[in-house]
Amino acid sequence: MTTTDTTPSIEARIARLLVGAIDPHVHSGPSIAPRGLDHLALVRETSEAGFAAVITKDHDYAGVATAALITANFPELKTRIYSGIALNNVVGGLNPWAVEHTAAMGGKVVFMPTLAAEHHLRWEKKSSWVHPATTQKVRPAVGVPVLDADGAVRDDTKEILDIVARTGLVLVSGHLHVSETWKVFEEAKRRGVATMVLTHPEDIVEATLDDVRGLVALGAYVEHSLCMFLEGSKFKTRTAEDLKAQIDAAGVDRTILCSDLGQTGVYSPLEGFRRGIRLCMDLGYADADIRKMVSTNAARAFRLEADLPDAATRSAA
Repeated sequence: MTTTDTTPSIEARIARLLVGAIDPHVHSGPSIAPRGLDHLALVRETSEAGFAAVITKDHDYAGVATAALITANFPELKTRIYSGIALNNVVGGLNPWAVEHTAAMGGKVVFMPTLAAEHHLRWEKKSSWVHPATTQKVRPAVGVPVLDADGAVRDDTKEILDIVARTGLVLVSGHLHVSETWKVFEEAKRRGVATMVLTHPEDIVEATLDDVRGLVALGAYVEHSLCMFLEGSKFKTRTAEDLKAQIDAAGVDRTILCSDLGQTGVYSPLEGFRRGIRLCMDLGYADADIRKMVSTNAARAFRLEADLPDAATRSAA
């Protein structure tokens, strides 16, 4: 008598984990930088896979109006699209009016300065990485400081934090140096900000695993850019073992995985998620833990519906 192996294939497990997934950091277009797909194409692609939501990020504009248009005009698409604002030069840096407008338009997140972060501009010079739009289409970025000359949190930064606390936006560290993130997050917590997210500690921001552990203890989530770990990605700077060390430092309950994709010359955000889930499987994480990292942790942090594939999974999350 033969028995039939009913164990789901790797492909079936990945497909199931994509249902209800949330990508909270996607660089789809239009953008001043080259993009491999636009926001509508992104939502169409992720809807076919069953994603619950995406949050688009552009370094230069708030995508809330585009998100509202897609939501209103394409109600048949399963994936909900949201956006936020990065506090770089084009929006006026630490601009309280822009942050309030983002919140009023249904935005989900405020990114501290990214390409205009003082640390990013220093890092860029020594890394040989240059954002193509910076030198080709607009004037070079000017640093947006979040701390004063004495290393204390600036008053205009505090004003932003107060708006974030009042409106319920999520505060994301952007490309601040981790030492700056510590001070901003500590001040944010004192001022009542509910949710804070540390962006890609594995690169640019120069965070250590001790920083990851400490910021989690402060109450932050930790978001990892899968594009920095995946084979075949032009952004790969870290190994699979590095990802495991990062996840284990924060714990699966505080880890959020994002694609950080959408650029040209690399695979799509959806394919990045497929490869990222497979990488987590190869690292030995159970499907229930992967589910947390690709769906329910982001749902909790950004207050979204995960829309998981079955009631049992939904109640367990």
